[in-house]
Amino acid sequence: MFEHFFQCPYCWEEISMLLDSSVTEQQYVEDCEVCCNPIEIFSVFESNELVAFEANSLEQ
Repeated sequence: MFEHFFQCPYCWEEISMLLDSSVTEQQYVEDCEVCCNPIEIFSVFESNELVAFEANSLEQ
């Protein structure tokens, strides 16, 4: 597991999430621990190193 810190796209607070580095590419939704809004998470790992990360709001 890999802890990654980033800014929530809703409340702009710095939060962290645990990412599974054994899965090379993931896309899922997880709620912000501060404001509880849903965040779409996208991560890519190569050789257990995070090479791409996005945290996007689900608002259109």
